Amino acid sequence: MTALQLESPRPQDRVIKREIKQRDWAKWGLGAYFGLFLVFLYGPMILMAVLSFQGYYGSITFPFKGPLSLNWWRSLLDSTVAGSPTHAVDIHTAARNSLLLGLVAGLIVAFLAFTLSMAFRRRWRLGTDAVGFYVIMLALMTPGFLLAVGTQLFWAYLGLHTSIWRTALGANVIWGIPFGFLVMLAVWNRYDPRVEEAARDLGADQKRTFREVTLPLVWTGIFGCFLFGFTLTWNDYDRSVLFQTRATDSLPLEIGGITFTGGVRPDLYALGTATTLVSLLVIGGLLVAASARVPFRRGRVQRVEEELGLAQEIGADAPVVAGPQE
Repeated sequence: MTALQLESPRPQDRVIKREIKQRDWAKWGLGAYFGLFLVFLYGPMILMAVLSFQGYYGSITFPFKGPLSLNWWRSLLDSTVAGSPTHAVDIHTAARNSLLLGLVAGLIVAFLAFTLSMAFRRRWRLGTDAVGFYVIMLALMTPGFLLAVGTQLFWAYLGLHTSIWRTALGANVIWGIPFGFLVMLAVWNRYDPRVEEAARDLGADQKRTFREVTLPLVWTGIFGCFLFGFTLTWNDYDRSVLFQTRATDSLPLEIGGITFTGGVRPDLYALGTATTLVSLLVIGGLLVAASARVPFRRGRVQRVEEELGLAQEIGADAPVVAGPQE
């Protein structure tokens, strides 16, 4: 081996230098901001749940006063706890009223928002789409208390007594329709109308197209409308505050009455945690029920006359069987 060969560098002797990746500080900053946002959003609810498990001498602020106890939770079920009267009976009545009112309002909001969005989707040809949109959004821009006052005055003008099933239900439905309408507009914006044309070309009539094509594609929007109507009514105070009677109070009105007339105790924390759990259970149950797949019914096959002979209708469960060709 010559001296020239010893001095020449070999490929395996070269040092490979890898580029040092710089830390993405923007990503870390956004992650920290998102974490702080979650703490700000869910911190009060977690704090409320923790303080609801205090002992009998617990307070509404930290530090936690033990021992760990379910006394404040039992005050939601029993009329007396440790010899002290509770608001259990009034809370049960108000919770039942709020649950029924929220379910009915959610169903009405879902139906009205869906049908209203279908009409808006057809786009009347007078160039008033923007005017119609802002008329629908008018309830969203009106303060809740003024909406309640207007609804109450309307029923008073008709000579009818206000109640939770008249005034409160109407006010909450009016308040929930714009939210549901916006949800349905977002669904229709990503909806491809060519799937309906394809179904009509394959022999489905208008009713069958709506039932088997349109509804399965937009049911998530309808479900979102129902959730908006239910949650807005379940947590409503401004639009129902004018209808306070002990027999027809909703749960937010009952909580407000307890807060204004008596001292705030950790039993309200237990009640707030319970209402949050009820909302999550209702939403989860409806999601499970809505996600259950129902098999398509086998439709009746119609025989139609085509240019090349006798053929069956082209449907989801009927293959094409063409007649003899000439």
